[in-house]
Amino acid sequence: MIARYTRPEMGGIWSDENRFQKWLDVEIAVCEVLADRGEIPSQAVEVIRRKASFTVERIREIESRIHHDVVAFTTAVAEQVGPESRFIHLGLTSTDVVDTAQALLVREASQLIESEILKLLETLREQAFRYKKTPIMGRTHGIHAEPTTMGLKFAVWYCELQRHLERFRHASQGLEVGKISGPVGSYTHLPPQVEEAICKRLGIGCATVSTQTLQRDRHAEYLSVLAMLGSSYDKMATEVRHLQRTEVREAREPFSKSQKGSSSMPHKRNPIQSENISGLARILRANALVGLENVALWHERDISHSSAERVALPDSTTLTHFLTIRLNRVLAGLVVDEQRMRQNIDLTGGLVYSGALLLELARRGVLREEAYKWVQRNAMKVWDEGADFKKLILEDPDIGSKLSREEIDRAFSLKDKLRHVEEAFERVFGGNSGFRVPGSGFQVPELGK
Repeated sequence: MIARYTRPEMGGIWSDENRFQKWLDVEIAVCEVLADRGEIPSQAVEVIRRKASFTVERIREIESRIHHDVVAFTTAVAEQVGPESRFIHLGLTSTDVVDTAQALLVREASQLIESEILKLLETLREQAFRYKKTPIMGRTHGIHAEPTTMGLKFAVWYCELQRHLERFRHASQGLEVGKISGPVGSYTHLPPQVEEAICKRLGIGCATVSTQTLQRDRHAEYLSVLAMLGSSYDKMATEVRHLQRTEVREAREPFSKSQKGSSSMPHKRNPIQSENISGLARILRANALVGLENVALWHERDISHSSAERVALPDSTTLTHFLTIRLNRVLAGLVVDEQRMRQNIDLTGGLVYSGALLLELARRGVLREEAYKWVQRNAMKVWDEGADFKKLILEDPDIGSKLSREEIDRAFSLKDKLRHVEEAFERVFGGNSGFRVPGSGFQVPELGK
């Protein structure tokens, strides 16, 4: 499984040891609630708390014979507890334990993911302010359009990640619920009050209504949000990949002194971390489809979702955690070439100011279509002949009859193009409300306000 290749704390969450421990936590919580209600002896619960344990090896050994993981688990625990084990799993069906325990696992995984998202938000904010006034060529369709700033790129990503954080929190809360409603959700063996008390004891929400399972729209939403998050990571990584291209060379991901880019070409510095992010994001999107396919189950339950979830949930949470860390490393260590950025702005001989000229002519009473024709005929000469755009504009009699040299100079002003960047930043980062990210010196505005 992918979990073993990332930070051990996430891999540990989805380990068999932790999964079975969560099952045991649910079973003990049920016993405690039943004891509080006087339905089982409190002394028995004390014994269960003290003796209940298991080994993964023993559970696997039993399961290999009986082919039922929950029964194998309860049997292995019963061997350790003794006679009081008759009160374990009292009134429960397997999915009461599995789905409720899964909520505990998802909660742990989500806490790790959110922690890394907050760190990435911090990096995006820091880089936005570092490069707030650093001009860079804006591109549409991959073609030079008009100048923007590198800081605005980061500000856009910062806002996008804020939206993802809000969605992620909502989806996480939707999965951090339990159910103890029995084989078809009708509370045949235990009343709703017991379910509520158990979930409260475990620190999770309680499903308003369920069948034998929690409804899988919850899981589909969670996996879809992770896929959306991965798609935004892919977008940021793709931007880095483009900026690192030899023909562009405006920014590149960090490259250590001992790193090698190619087995055959010693000159290579490839954007391998960004490419890795783009590739693994595809798995997150694929797993979102698994979540959607799992929504439709037969009647009150089948287990077609179960096997798929055992792969999709661990892999998607693990990948999201890993990709957040990796993207943060790339963006925090991004090597930016401001001189190259300025060279690329000037690469087309001033064509990037054509829009400003068009507007100036329109303000001087020239019909827009006529002004467009005047500007375009000069722009095409630059594309086809490599001429200097401003020189052509100054020599154009039609344009010269409407615009002064001073007005043309103003249209070719890079500073004027970027005059509203401060206002854009105020929209994104302005104000003092919000919560402070632990261990950092900045505040993330409250979400949903």
